[in-house]
Amino acid sequence: MAQPRTVVMGAGNILLKDEGVGIHVIRALKKDGALPPNVEVVDCGTAALDALQSLADVDKLIVVDAVRGGDEPGAIYRFSPEDIFEKRSESLSLHQLGLLEALKMAGMLGTVPKEIVIVGIQPEDVSPGLEPSPEIKRRIPEAVEVIKRLIQTEQGECKDGVLKRRKGRHVARV
Repeated sequence: MAQPRTVVMGAGNILLKDEGVGIHVIRALKKDGALPPNVEVVDCGTAALDALQSLADVDKLIVVDAVRGGDEPGAIYRFSPEDIFEKRSESLSLHQLGLLEALKMAGMLGTVPKEIVIVGIQPEDVSPGLEPSPEIKRRIPEAVEVIKRLIQTEQGECKDGVLKRRKGRHVARV
């Protein structure tokens, strides 16, 4: 039996310090090596929709991005898109398409992976600059370990972290 295809996708803008943490984490993951052959690491930058369109045959997608969760800088969260999709109707612009909007559009097109996990990291500083802030840089190895655990778990098995309810949404802090 073939192993499920997993993609780890880093998202963000590396020109805005911590906003690019998703890219910095996947670079560290690649440098760490030792990934199974069924795992691909993708830098999507700010072009989430373009990247998602090529993931129709992916079983598991792990997205790494900066997320404002309201905790201290460097806090790491794990959640699924369903945990945070708004119930309200919102317009989907073709310009400046965010990750969640891109996931919604991919879902409408039937091109989303079977399982999607988002690993979010609370940014500290999103001002112009190529390097993440010291606190975010310090948390990158921990984020890499979280992703490696997620790669190894079967669908729905990831139980680590404390489940929180925020504004009607479930978010697990890891």
